[in-house]
Amino acid sequence: MVSGKEIKALDKNAEFYGIPTIKLMENAGKGIADFIIKELKPKNKGILFFCGTGNNGGDGFVAARHLSNKCNVTVFLTGKKNEVKTDISKINFQKLKNIKIYDISSLNKIDELISKNYVIVDSMLGIGLSGNLREPYLTIVNKIKAVKNKIIISVDVPTGLGTNNTIKPDYTITFHDIKTGMNKENSGDIRMVDIGIPKKAVEYVGPGELSTYYPKPKKDSHKGENGRLLIVGGGPYYGAPALSSFAAQRTGIDLVFVATPKKVARAITSYSPLLIKPVRLAKDVAKLSPTLIVKELSDENYLVSDDVKIVESLINKVDTLLIGPGLGSEVSTQKAVEKIITLFVKNKKSIVIDADAIKVIGKKPDLLKNSQTVITPHTGEFKELTGVKLSNNLDERKKNVEKWAKKLGVTILLKGPIDIVSNGQETKLNDIHNESMTVGGTGDVLAGIIGALLSKGVEPFNAARAGIFINGAAGNLAFKKCSYGLIATDLIEEIPEVLKKYL
Repeated sequence: MVSGKEIKALDKNAEFYGIPTIKLMENAGKGIADFIIKELKPKNKGILFFCGTGNNGGDGFVAARHLSNKCNVTVFLTGKKNEVKTDISKINFQKLKNIKIYDISSLNKIDELISKNYVIVDSMLGIGLSGNLREPYLTIVNKIKAVKNKIIISVDVPTGLGTNNTIKPDYTITFHDIKTGMNKENSGDIRMVDIGIPKKAVEYVGPGELSTYYPKPKKDSHKGENGRLLIVGGGPYYGAPALSSFAAQRTGIDLVFVATPKKVARAITSYSPLLIKPVRLAKDVAKLSPTLIVKELSDENYLVSDDVKIVESLINKVDTLLIGPGLGSEVSTQKAVEKIITLFVKNKKSIVIDADAIKVIGKKPDLLKNSQTVITPHTGEFKELTGVKLSNNLDERKKNVEKWAKKLGVTILLKGPIDIVSNGQETKLNDIHNESMTVGGTGDVLAGIIGALLSKGVEPFNAARAGIFINGAAGNLAFKKCSYGLIATDLIEEIPEVLKKYL
């Protein structure tokens, strides 16, 4: 069973992996036509299609075209002929030849049309419906529901499914998989049609994750409503929290707080290239750091237990915690990490556990059990987290990630030649990246992206898989410009290009 949103993601990914959406629509429509001819044998009995102006209607247009050579077909369009919305639906509407077409101006003829036809096809509204039915759908649905001694077929899902007024068909021809909420009682005899979504589009991430699950800001939103992230990091490594913070900003959130030891705070807020190496990173830090809210911790060099109170004072100002980048593994730091994670779990805030914070969870996994958390280990850190040494076999790695994600009740993103993302129930793979992305700092960029998405309210599994796509796609764009000289800040510069391309 699959949700409507997930189908949208799969359609987008199918196109990304070589099967255009218009081909999927053609396969869907042909599948409907084949079912009607083989199963219902309508012969000279009329077939009436009620087609919406979106892609669900487009599926109906294709089916009507295929049936028109063998059957008496009529199409009733639920809008005006110039109101067909999507490009692929317009193309298929224009292909309807020698078919009688009525539009919304003929609403008074519906009873007559229904009485003259034996098969009624509901191809009006698909999986994107929100709220209750509005006119003209409300009138049409009520008329179809009143029909007796006719065969009613719904396309993909019955129009109105999930509302208080829905068509109850004899059959529903659905595509790829049964949609969430469908059953025999509300959808009749459910028949599934394989429309050719490629296996890779199902198993691997693509732009569908980003376009479907990225929450675009509302026009009337205010500062802070589109994500507030706290990054706790830095100590032995200066650049890590800076990279995470800039990646988060470029992913489109409103506020980033960085809680870091004093020496790192000075570096992040400095305009001087002398304090951070390489110079390229220092210059980028200088450009962006004034937009960060940097909170100095109590110690000069490390996160320590006294800093927990400072971090606690920021909890109500943020939506999400990213902890780990550049922290190091001092005993006092690990104790502080444990306390900070406990605070955020208690306050039901989402969390990204990265880098040096992962080993803390390995010692005390119950700290974040069944929380809104994404953990981002590489192979070595996965062993620190679970005690399991992973093999190079992809299937075995996948099973282990799924097992431990389920056991911990979190989402795990295992970084590797093929990344694996799982929450224990769902799993996605990723190979969108390149060999230059082994350079230091790309993991910090990824953590910042995921933290940003979580802070915008994206569910952990979706944040992880959309984040890994953004990171990899940005890395591939950077590779085209920088080749093997790519550094982590190059990825950050390309994040907006990925958003522009796929949103």
